[in-house]
Amino acid sequence: MRTIDLQELQSLERFKRANLVNSISGFKPANLIGTINSKGQTNLALFSSVVHLGADPALIGFIQRPVGVSGDTYRNIIENGYYTINQVSTEIVERAHYTSAKFDPEVSEFSACQLTEEYAEGFIAPFVKESPVKMGLKFVEEIFIKHNNTRLIIGAIQLIQLEEGLLAEDGNILLDKANIISVSGLETYYHPAKIAQFPYAKADQLPPFN
Repeated sequence: MRTIDLQELQSLERFKRANLVNSISGFKPANLIGTINSKGQTNLALFSSVVHLGADPALIGFIQRPVGVSGDTYRNIIENGYYTINQVSTEIVERAHYTSAKFDPEVSEFSACQLTEEYAEGFIAPFVKESPVKMGLKFVEEIFIKHNNTRLIIGAIQLIQLEEGLLAEDGNILLDKANIISVSGLETYYHPAKIAQFPYAKADQLPPFN
């Protein structure tokens, strides 16, 4: 087994180190976060750090990198308090990837990457029409992580949109049927498949493991 110690890790070329550290935690969800500012300028950005934080209340978090020149997502969320999270499918993975390019502030990634803005009644932030699984959120809290100047942005789910046929009887979303993709590293994408579904785990009902 190959061992990479801290000294070797820190000596790696920047992008090689970034790919290694980004992929070591395993497959991650790929989501497009849609926002809008007070002037009506929309923004769309690809994030691989979206995480479930709780079901009651329904909270979702994501990590916002240090806010600098390209912090439109964060600024828009703080400005109006609402945003959308749209899962990426195989059909739009290439367009989604290129939303991470550094466009001029007046250029919307929706139009630059040929993705369609869609709005729900009474909800200000834009959804991605082409996404089969999406949610609208209200900003509730941010937690500053001083060690690397990032922020955990926490939002409460206000609405969920799913294509017909994706919601199972038990409440699970059939992500494989929706062709949802995963990301590893900075630019490598995968198409996961369902391999098993087990009952709720109980200590006194363990199966005979193979």
